[in-house]
Amino acid sequence: MSTCHKEVKEEGMMAKAIGNKNASFLRLVEERALSMEEKKKQQEALVPYLPKDCISNILVRLPIDSLQRSRFVCKAWYTIINSPIFIHAHLRRSESVLIFLSSIKRESLYSSPMAWIPPEKPNTISVEVKSLQSECAPVFGLPNLSPTLKSYIRCLEINDGKSKIGEYNISCLGNIRATCNGLILLDNKLKKGGLIVVNPVTRKLIALPLGTLFPAHVESYGMALSSATGEYKVIHLFKDELGFIGCETLIVGTRLWSWVNGPSFGLVSWFGCEPVSAIGAMHWVPHIDHSDYVVCMDVDEEKFHTTPLPKSCRTHDGIVEMGGFLSFVTHEEVNQIDIWILKGLGEAWTKQHSITMGCIMDMFPFFSLKMKGDMIFKREEDGSFYAYDFQLQVMTRIEMENGRFPLSCSFLPHVNSLVSWSSREGSQDLCN
Repeated sequence: MSTCHKEVKEEGMMAKAIGNKNASFLRLVEERALSMEEKKKQQEALVPYLPKDCISNILVRLPIDSLQRSRFVCKAWYTIINSPIFIHAHLRRSESVLIFLSSIKRESLYSSPMAWIPPEKPNTISVEVKSLQSECAPVFGLPNLSPTLKSYIRCLEINDGKSKIGEYNISCLGNIRATCNGLILLDNKLKKGGLIVVNPVTRKLIALPLGTLFPAHVESYGMALSSATGEYKVIHLFKDELGFIGCETLIVGTRLWSWVNGPSFGLVSWFGCEPVSAIGAMHWVPHIDHSDYVVCMDVDEEKFHTTPLPKSCRTHDGIVEMGGFLSFVTHEEVNQIDIWILKGLGEAWTKQHSITMGCIMDMFPFFSLKMKGDMIFKREEDGSFYAYDFQLQVMTRIEMENGRFPLSCSFLPHVNSLVSWSSREGSQDLCN
């Protein structure tokens, strides 16, 4: 037999051997797949079938921490929990909380003047560092952030006259400027005038482009959802050296601020109170005392106008969102607080409630619990919180966790949700 024939024969035998191996491998794969399929059928036989709607109705009632973990139970649950319909249903059922910043340094000094600053928890995440990482900054270019400059983002949950502090395990350097449906607007202290939108529950963030720069005491930020487009919008008001009020807006996820004609000269002299989003508009109390109107901006049309108040707004009066409507809370007498409701722009105010039990003159209306409906007040004298139950007509002092109030300069109404500003790319997941 020639050398050529031998080589051909050997190549044929090798090809046959390889073919046999491939066939064996394919049979092994098929057998494994069938085995997995049999196991899956056995598991399904053991677990009773539940319709998708039934599973969704169960999941939507879970606490937010349990819900986050439930996403990874199986692919079906992950799909349900991340669907827009489920996220909206969960938002509608979520109770209001107060979100605040807790200074690491201040808390250590409060416990003991000589106390050392404890190290951060291993799973604590820095908003600023992750924002830089999302911009592809090199690792060696990341700043070494001193713990004394950081604050933890926390929330205060109020239920049945008691409070509990919730942890997100997220730290930041900037202040909270605004909130909306679970999203918070933070200062970006690593970029002058910069802003970051974060959902502290899902741990997703997006850095916003720079807008007009003004000192914090002569500007005001608000955030609202546009009912026309379903997009989240940041609203920035600022007062220049001549007293004129400018305004710019930004749709979260876009890169350009839009200029808007601000309120007329003299309508706003003070930005001391946070604006309130309700009935499709953002609302500002324009003066520190004796405000006879609120300044409103229609979120969709981006036009300003004034809405007269039923009576002059004094120092300890205020506006809050209540049941989706705008509420004006005013001290009528020493022992009476009246609550007026505005159900739509251009409509008339109607008196909804009169509180005559447990009223104190320095009580300032803070927010309304979305689900239970209680009105939460904060006393100027000692910073304590009170809840008024409209059904029982009882004013109760809130019992604070550990017997003391959180050390924070400001609290903002918030809701723990799974909401995102957009389904498009451009957000950074803090878990990465």
